[in-house]
Amino acid sequence: MKTTFLAAALFAQSVAAIAAEAPPLRYDIYVRGAFNGWGTDNVLVHQGKGIYQADILVSPGNHAFKIGSKDWAAEWVANPAASVGIKLRDAYPLATEAGPEDYLFTKKTTTFRFRVDVSDPKRPVLTVTQVETPAPAAATDPHVGAGATATLTFPTWDGKEESARFSVRDPQAPLRSYAHSTTMQLRDPGPQATTYEEDAALPVVRSGNLAFDALFALAGHEMKLDSVKEIRDGNYNGGAAIPCDCFETGEKWHYVWTRDLSYAADLGLAMLDPQRVRNSLLFKLSGWRAGVTKAPQVAGSPDGLQIVQDTGSGGSWPVSTDRITWAFAAEEVLKTLPAGERAAFATTALQALANTIENDRIAAFDKTTGLYTGEESFLDWRDQTYATWITDDLASMASSKALSTNVGHYKALTLAAQLAREQGDKTRASRYEGWARDLKRAINTHLWLDDAGMYSSLTAAHFDGAPLHKFDWLGQSLAIVTGIADGTRARKILANYPHGPMGAPVIWPQQQDLPVYHNRAMWPFVTAYGLRAAIAGGNVAVADAAYDTLMRGAALNMSNMENLEWLSGQPLLLDEAHPNLIGPVINSKRQLWSVGAYLGMVIRDVFGVSTTREGIEVKPFVTAKLRGGVFAAGDSIALYNLRLQGRAVNVKLRLPPVPAPGTSGYYAVERILVDGKPAGSSIPWSALDAHSDIEVQLGKLVDGATAIRRVSADPYAETPTVFGPREPRIDGVARAGAATTVTIVPADRQTGITYNVYRDGKLVASNLNAGTWTDRENSAAACYAAEAQYTSSGNRSHHSVPRCAGPSVAIAATDPRVHASVAIAPGNARFAEAHLANWGRPADRLDVRAVRVPQAGDYAVQVRYHNGANQINLGISGGVKWLALKDESGRIVAQGVVQLPHARIEKANTPTVYSTPLAARLKANVAYRIEMSDFYNMSYLDSNRSFSAAGGVDGPSNRFDVYGVRLLRTNGTK
Repeated sequence: MKTTFLAAALFAQSVAAIAAEAPPLRYDIYVRGAFNGWGTDNVLVHQGKGIYQADILVSPGNHAFKIGSKDWAAEWVANPAASVGIKLRDAYPLATEAGPEDYLFTKKTTTFRFRVDVSDPKRPVLTVTQVETPAPAAATDPHVGAGATATLTFPTWDGKEESARFSVRDPQAPLRSYAHSTTMQLRDPGPQATTYEEDAALPVVRSGNLAFDALFALAGHEMKLDSVKEIRDGNYNGGAAIPCDCFETGEKWHYVWTRDLSYAADLGLAMLDPQRVRNSLLFKLSGWRAGVTKAPQVAGSPDGLQIVQDTGSGGSWPVSTDRITWAFAAEEVLKTLPAGERAAFATTALQALANTIENDRIAAFDKTTGLYTGEESFLDWRDQTYATWITDDLASMASSKALSTNVGHYKALTLAAQLAREQGDKTRASRYEGWARDLKRAINTHLWLDDAGMYSSLTAAHFDGAPLHKFDWLGQSLAIVTGIADGTRARKILANYPHGPMGAPVIWPQQQDLPVYHNRAMWPFVTAYGLRAAIAGGNVAVADAAYDTLMRGAALNMSNMENLEWLSGQPLLLDEAHPNLIGPVINSKRQLWSVGAYLGMVIRDVFGVSTTREGIEVKPFVTAKLRGGVFAAGDSIALYNLRLQGRAVNVKLRLPPVPAPGTSGYYAVERILVDGKPAGSSIPWSALDAHSDIEVQLGKLVDGATAIRRVSADPYAETPTVFGPREPRIDGVARAGAATTVTIVPADRQTGITYNVYRDGKLVASNLNAGTWTDRENSAAACYAAEAQYTSSGNRSHHSVPRCAGPSVAIAATDPRVHASVAIAPGNARFAEAHLANWGRPADRLDVRAVRVPQAGDYAVQVRYHNGANQINLGISGGVKWLALKDESGRIVAQGVVQLPHARIEKANTPTVYSTPLAARLKANVAYRIEMSDFYNMSYLDSNRSFSAAGGVDGPSNRFDVYGVRLLRTNGTK
């Protein structure tokens, strides 16, 4: 007894001593990585003596992670210059600065102990060990006692099968409770079974197929889970919750992002919960911060209300300009909000759209092509879908033009025109209608590739500008559903875009040496847009492939996942031989746009119900394959309790007889009855009562198109069948008389590759071997780029860095002709050259006087700079400035926005980079003056005042280091 008492006393003293010991850190520190959505679920708890510890259950994969604080003010990595693969039990001193992610590989679900020794806070040390855990108890059968069951079985890429099983205790219940299990290994640790219930506030499906009914209920259940009262992100509000009756983005993503929300709402959520979508859309609008003075060139109303660009490369907008995807969601919400709520939102929407459109026109519109610049929409992990060199030159990303983003601008223009006309602003309506017509023409002129029968996903950068033989399913699909692609182009796209055995990848071809995420992946929301495009183009083969992909993904994963590897359909393709290629590198359950995609697939595509300003349209798309498979058990399928504009609508599709095996086509609508009365496919709101029944009789089978391009390969092999080659480089451009010699160097020694050369964005030579090629045209100011192509598949690489033959004039920041409002800073270990440090406050000015060019012609004027305000994939502090060229009389000869995105920082001798170019036609030996002044970036918006990094809590940041300017002779910038 005495011994026990003494032990207890000693233990109490030990606990008290640890509690009394002040931890060395004055803030919480977290393990943040792909296994927890980079969130703050895993705090490192102080154990005493400077030791912090967290035990985390990690699923199989090669997981990126960092040690960081809630606001990322503290960020610790093993090596700030390169990623490190962590080995168990080894000690890793951590650099207390930003850097690339470290990686932890595991081939089975395991609990790991992350231990950080901060006894010396300046030199923390990380150790990761495996924690032995007891074997889990045998799971009970979730389907015991079921009144009805159903099983879906799917073939796998390697010749096996996976299945999902569904059951209900009472199949006749008005609202069912489902059990759902799967044989497939799940992405994240957890049981292989789940349960969910139908919700009285949401529609339900009764199809005669329990699995189909259950998967619709699953999507509704996950929509409810994503419906929250508050949101949070470690970069905002100090990581504390932000009140908002909004949609969060997924299980691992607790914030609202403009594009995720907008595509999700457009696909399905706006119809089911327009108020929550509206709230979320309003959250993504912002005006100017207090104290911001609008530069004279900035357009829009005095409050600056506009759409927030909350993600993207190099400091977000305008390197990325797909904030305009907001219009997709706004259009749908305006159709479904009750009339009493619509007017106020319509007024706000027009104001925000107009301010956004007008400033994008100034900062991101290329008058030469009529296209908008900016990163591909949603494909904003630049390593995954751009040339390997682009991460060192984000200004080149900023000047390229992307199909998906330009289609988004088209949607924004058409919606703004519609709202302006509704609100009596005929001048603005006419302006935006004209811009939309011109943009549609420009997309079809500059991005359509006849030889591919598809649109190019993006152009090369300035000094090249060619449309690349790179393709993405979202861009192609959006071009079809918005009407940019005419019927002939739509049919070609649907026939030519490749489909693997599990569905269509989001990009084509795939890129080598990269893990699965956007590369080598299917995304359900993109598949859903592909389905919508297939229906618009009447292609049953592509539509059936999309139906299969969406149902398979939800069934086997028991959730509407963020993404899946495209050849295997796996939520994680574990490549132990190449751990750097494992992926998807992050993958969240109940991803919002995947949830919206599934709900929309059932309501809008199968049952054909969509909303208009005047009412609803009913145009179901039931294929012969659906009728003979999923819907073979009965003679009708029904959607009950679809609530629209205060009405509860039931929709029943009466089905024709089951077709013979192998039959293709889709069923035409024979008759529509509304509450027993004949009606057309367009049903006005006035024809619907508080409770209305719509009955649709499907009739004859329409052939439809069946053209589909099928491809397949081993998901572990980087084969020319599905991959593009690595891009080459141009090692030299040499002038000799009237000829120019271009030296092409391959990126690798693969066989079966030839090379193509582009001059000023035009193909001038093809099927070349590596080495030298001579251009005998008069090309004194030409710019060249090279492209690799597999001879077996025709798949092409990105273009090389362009090399220009023209002369240039370079003026350093230390030149006496340079006059600035900040002093010259001397070089240091990281920045060896003297420069204008931290230039760019709103009142800062920079003049370069007496600038002369030796020859008249077209010039590209660029600022040589470095912007280290944040990492290249983060932040809101990309440089966005106004550049003007004036002649001796003070007349402006060229002016416009130049972009100076974030750039990489090296430990020593960080290289400088060049801004986007300003095109100018100059005369010889005229003394020009270059003036740079303020414009704005996203840090000027009030929504970013709580952002933790540069441009946030400490005020706007539009600053960078200036090293000089360059004027490069060209044949006209692209």
